[in-house]
Amino acid sequence: MTYQKSISGVFLAAMMATGVSGFAGVSAQTFDVTDPEQALMASNKIFCANEPGEVALYWWQGEVYSRIPGEKDKHIFNVQGMNARQCGKLQDDVKGLGFRSVSRELMLYLDPETSEILQTWDNPFTGETVEVMHVNNDPVNSRGPRYARDEEGNPAVTYNPQLVINGTVLNGGGAARLFYNNPLTGDYQDYEGGKYHAAEFLTSAYPLADALDSSKIAIQDAVISWGRISGWLPWMKMRGRSGLMVHYTHGMRLHKWEDLPDVLRVEIETNWPKYQTPPPADDSRPNDTTWSVFKRWLDEKRASGEVPEQSPR
Repeated sequence: MTYQKSISGVFLAAMMATGVSGFAGVSAQTFDVTDPEQALMASNKIFCANEPGEVALYWWQGEVYSRIPGEKDKHIFNVQGMNARQCGKLQDDVKGLGFRSVSRELMLYLDPETSEILQTWDNPFTGETVEVMHVNNDPVNSRGPRYARDEEGNPAVTYNPQLVINGTVLNGGGAARLFYNNPLTGDYQDYEGGKYHAAEFLTSAYPLADALDSSKIAIQDAVISWGRISGWLPWMKMRGRSGLMVHYTHGMRLHKWEDLPDVLRVEIETNWPKYQTPPPADDSRPNDTTWSVFKRWLDEKRASGEVPEQSPR
């Protein structure tokens, strides 16, 4: 996942609605979710943790398909990804308790047949061999803190899952509709151009009792499914060809670092060690996306003479 709102905004928004119901069977040490601060703690622990420094580690795997009008869809990649995050705790005289999440995320593109990590890719649409740039976004932080109350001191957070079956909360149905300026313009048109336009989709499931248990700072047994529909990735060098990419993945929150699949864990430990931990809670850097990272990556290669400034038309 390259989109912060998918993690902290869409994920949490999908888990919250008005009213208080559906909590039958929850035992002692339960949050009173009519209190906005306790409602905030119940929702924050799902994809983060209520104590600073406690790392929430999510992992996903899946497939990527091409979709071109008039052609059969192609299975072009497998993927393995992870996100490591923590939440800084804040206190405001009016807005009360608040949390701000900070994270790093990495996703590897793998061979669709062997699931080996790709360093280059033979583009079946252009016939060109291109270098693969894996998702390596540092940071992916929330835009700002999320407080229990608004600037007037009124409750700003509620917690009431829409669907609970046998004690499990099920969430889904929302979409993050993305449309923003693409940093790859002008001299980068061989690779990408225009607006970035995509949609991301998330479903999740977790034990309701764990969310409401005030003695637990985080939920451990959560599962997710994430999907994205978007244009081609810039490193594919598609030069504006018609078509879309469809990412479809499933995953879960892991208990410890060693639970990551070997192909992802070993690669990170060997080549991307900083992704084992989130940024510091006060990290103020602008967020990364695949497109901003690609621009830096390509600029560095051009500066070193590895690629021409612009391919001839």
